Amino acid sequence: MEVAVLSGRVVAVTRAEQQLGEARALFERAGARVLDLPALVIGPPDEWGPLDDALAELEAFHWLVFSSVNGVEAVEQRLQRIGRNLGDRPRGLKIAAVGRKTAARLEQLGAPADFVPPNFVADSLIEHFPVSGCGQRLLLPRVQSGGRTLLAEAFAEAGTRVVEAAAYESRCPPHLPLATAAALREEQVEAITFTSGKTVRHTVHLLLQDLGENWRERLESVALVSIGPQTSATCQELLGRVDAEADPHDLEGLVAACGRALGGG
Repeated sequence: MEVAVLSGRVVAVTRAEQQLGEARALFERAGARVLDLPALVIGPPDEWGPLDDALAELEAFHWLVFSSVNGVEAVEQRLQRIGRNLGDRPRGLKIAAVGRKTAARLEQLGAPADFVPPNFVADSLIEHFPVSGCGQRLLLPRVQSGGRTLLAEAFAEAGTRVVEAAAYESRCPPHLPLATAAALREEQVEAITFTSGKTVRHTVHLLLQDLGENWRERLESVALVSIGPQTSATCQELLGRVDAEADPHDLEGLVAACGRALGGG
């Protein structure tokens, strides 16, 4: 990636409120002026019971599948409440992780993933999963609402007994940051990047709420950049277009895709 691929360009970055720092650093390193657009606030699910029940019987599972860092953090915290952690998981339990960041966090916790698919999307996990799944018991900690059911459905079709448990919830913030809303009104924003379908949905809600009924007009000259195929599909559904998609489907790929969309790479 060229160091100045986004030199001087104004980019609004949607991420979870707690995860904006890493994205900001990458975009600023590429020369962008970054405007925060925290489209998600990560918090606990409405109830912990289903996850806690599953974690109490981890020995009964063959695989623990994480599709996000948020899921890893939640499971580690709930295990610590009962004097356990991912690093001392049952010997028969294997871990699969979607995405480089998810796998890296597991490494930091002393629980390296036994399987990471070559592409950082759920479809790749299913396509390349190292066992058939038949007769396996799989625990899938996930976001409470709005996440994809593809993983659970595909594994169930393969004969796997899948237990899904809400590990966290990603809610919509109350408002856009004042500086970001002002830049959008004044049509200073050149690109908006999206990291999940939910960031698209929440951003649309925030734009309507804070900019009014004519919010679409504020986006006419703004490049819309997506991190992956499912996020792109939501952009098409709610915004009518997507101008570039990351490949690979991670933050570094998102920076590069933003550069392409703005003619810088």
